[in-house]
Amino acid sequence: MNPFEKIFNFQIISRLDEAGSLALTSQERSWLKTMLRHPASEAAFTPETLSKLNTLLEPEASIEVGEIIMEKARSKERQVYHPLLRTLRRMIMQNQGILIAYQIKHGGERTDQAGFPHKLEYNMYKREWYLQWYSTRQRSLMSTKLRNIVSVEVFPIPAKRIDELKTRIARLLDGLKESACIQVIPTFNAELSRILSAFSCFDKSVSYDEASGIYQIHVNYMRDDSEFLLSRIRFLGLRVKITQGEQLKRRMLKTADMALGRYGEAGE
Repeated sequence: MNPFEKIFNFQIISRLDEAGSLALTSQERSWLKTMLRHPASEAAFTPETLSKLNTLLEPEASIEVGEIIMEKARSKERQVYHPLLRTLRRMIMQNQGILIAYQIKHGGERTDQAGFPHKLEYNMYKREWYLQWYSTRQRSLMSTKLRNIVSVEVFPIPAKRIDELKTRIARLLDGLKESACIQVIPTFNAELSRILSAFSCFDKSVSYDEASGIYQIHVNYMRDDSEFLLSRIRFLGLRVKITQGEQLKRRMLKTADMALGRYGEAGE
């Protein structure tokens, strides 16, 4: 592709983003039409929205993945979409309080737990949807699996208290934030795009030292996501190393010691 064409495309995308518009390619429209055939689409959209999408995409060609993809045996699929997602998303957008009942880890159930929902998040490591919410009774930030939620309903919270709760949640989240610096080994600089894609779900920035030819990836993450970040680092193997982030270094060292303990003697 002509390099000037890339610059031009970037300018168009920037202008569209400023205007709050989104441009879709024909491939993306075809992929969306194909995905709407999945049974989960009926739960993900209201009947009106699903009908409108199908009408808009009717002229598009669908992708017949069954003819080009052969799927091997795999473990049981967990539900990517949960029926409570749409309900909880609306509660969050409308700044509504919640009264929630959920199952606890070792059996039993907690009911009538009042709180304020903060956000929905999908844990890539555990492949689970979570609701992050503030418990007004325990005065702490909670993270509950959606599949463990028995029921949830709107609970009135005075408007003047909402800003106070949001400030308290932001303060608690700041205490859970971590950062790390991951260095790309110069031998693998040519694979930078692949390496960056491994950290695509994290807030990150990249710096480059021309003198040494070293790329540094600065990653910001939540403490609960450390194991998933470590799995990404292990996946990249010899391509990267952690230069900042003591907790991550300790976990990687522990993993290496366990591997050497199991395979070191045989290797000798």
